[in-house]
Amino acid sequence: MNPLITLRVPATSANLGSGYDALGMAVSLYNIFKVMELLPYGEFKIEAHGEGASELTNPKLNLVITSYKMTCERWGVTAPGFSLWCHNIVPLSRGLGSSAGAVCAGVLIAKYLTGYKADEDELLRAMTVIEGHPDNVAPCYLGGMVVSCWDGIDLRYIRLPELPPEILCVIAVPEERVNTLDARNALPKVVPFEDAVFNLGRAALLTAAWATGKWSYLKWGMDDKLHQPYRIKLFSGGEVIFSRVQELPECISVAISGSGPSVIALVNGAAHRVAEAMCRTFTEHGVRSQFFVTDGSSEGARVDIAPTLKEAILEVSCNK
Repeated sequence: MNPLITLRVPATSANLGSGYDALGMAVSLYNIFKVMELLPYGEFKIEAHGEGASELTNPKLNLVITSYKMTCERWGVTAPGFSLWCHNIVPLSRGLGSSAGAVCAGVLIAKYLTGYKADEDELLRAMTVIEGHPDNVAPCYLGGMVVSCWDGIDLRYIRLPELPPEILCVIAVPEERVNTLDARNALPKVVPFEDAVFNLGRAALLTAAWATGKWSYLKWGMDDKLHQPYRIKLFSGGEVIFSRVQELPECISVAISGSGPSVIALVNGAAHRVAEAMCRTFTEHGVRSQFFVTDGSSEGARVDIAPTLKEAILEVSCNK
């Protein structure tokens, strides 16, 4: 059976260094979602493969389905159920935006099954409302590196220039998980004024350096005192990885990916040396890990629509 809708959504790395809740980038790891057939309203079926497959087959717990239904409610439209096939490459609860990818897919499926005239701004607002913050969903949808601000009502975002091809992302992913709520609870309610000023300067430098291609400034730009010093203690070997990787000449900068426990390094040179140092450190701390070498994905969510989709929607509507 040929799919009616095929979506490819990238993994993301948010909270980059000093850019807590504001900076995020897409990386070239992709989850694939396919709407295989339309079903009566409220009826859903899921076939899941890859990462977390056993956790994702219940439609009531699957974030793609939840996001689809929430978006239809937001827009005041009704739409059919569907059978969903998914292949997940992005590890769950590891700081690589797996939830943002599911939200992005659910909102886009709602757009194409309802025909609702949602522009880019509205799609991103719908995604942000569900996700709670834009720093993962914005790069997931748009691709590349995105600066975003959200006050609960209005959303502003700017996509920065692409990384040059010689700069790669090395991502070490331990088997440990860090719950996003636990990661937020680890942060202090109040921070010293000096730390706030430190991060303001570093985040401004990071954004300006990325926009102008001064990549050697990223090591300073990703320095952080607001979240990483607290979250790095939530997973085994975090502090050691940072100190080891930063000493390698190939490493431009290193940061916790999302809320952790994955660690991402921007590398110009022998990526395998950085990956080896990361994974060796996790092993020394009794944790198995895997690594990915990716580029900073310039392509965000991609949607392919079958010519038969309109006919399938009409048929389901006639059978209500």
